[in-house]
Amino acid sequence: MSESYLFSEKYGAYSMEKKLFLLRVGKRGEIYTKKELREKLGIIKGSYVKAYIENNKMIIEPLPSIEELVKDTFATLTPEEAEKISEKIQKEAKIFG
Repeated sequence: MSESYLFSEKYGAYSMEKKLFLLRVGKRGEIYTKKELREKLGIIKGSYVKAYIENNKMIIEPLPSIEELVKDTFATLTPEEAEKISEKIQKEAKIFG
């Protein structure tokens, strides 16, 4: 019988959307996560998570990487298009000569 099953038997049933994971805490306070949990949340070695306390519970959420944050923010412009945009911004700022 798995630890997750034993824990859910002791503390109540949970729906599939709210799957329960029993995590172990190391002697220095490290929290060891399950591979399934890390994969589902996209947590990989070297990534960051944020943790906070809400209603006397610790909530841990993954943070997106810099690459994930900027991947859809760049536009492809020709040099001519970039020049037109630059001129427009300079005219609006009254610095275009």
